[in-house]
Amino acid sequence: MKDLKSIDYEIFAELVKNPRLSDRQLAKILNLSQPTITRRRGELERRGLLDYTAILDIRKLGFEILAITFGRLKSEKPNDKEVEPSEDFLLRHPEMVLVSSGSGLGYDRVVLSVHRTYSEFSQFITELRQQWGKHLADPESFIISLQSDKILRDFTLKQLAKAISMLKKEP
Repeated sequence: MKDLKSIDYEIFAELVKNPRLSDRQLAKILNLSQPTITRRRGELERRGLLDYTAILDIRKLGFEILAITFGRLKSEKPNDKEVEPSEDFLLRHPEMVLVSSGSGLGYDRVVLSVHRTYSEFSQFITELRQQWGKHLADPESFIISLQSDKILRDFTLKQLAKAISMLKKEP
């Protein structure tokens, strides 16, 4: 964003690492005054750029599968209401943590979902095909076992702090 300051990116990065930091603690880490942090943080919150949520270890919660499902619209000019998931479908499937249009690998739709078992994933895909079948070409999924010992970086948003730091503008 054009009007963000270097300090804003530093605040974002620190809060992604630890959202429980007080303004005083954040000021100490960033070597700034507490009133400066309070003012910037309040402004970021008012603008909707900063919100707070807990980041959980989904494996410890019992999710065994992370699935990335790709799809492609069959029609060039579809009726958007028909090809997008209904509000009811979205409400019935909170395991869909991201649903979006996009572009790549010959696909234009993507769903990121988490599942406790392969059986639950299979039931989800069956219902997805029934709901969107006439509009989407056969969806394909990349399934990740969260129980694997080959995971090189866990699924958390803490890594995002490093990416945010790269966005930081120089004063």
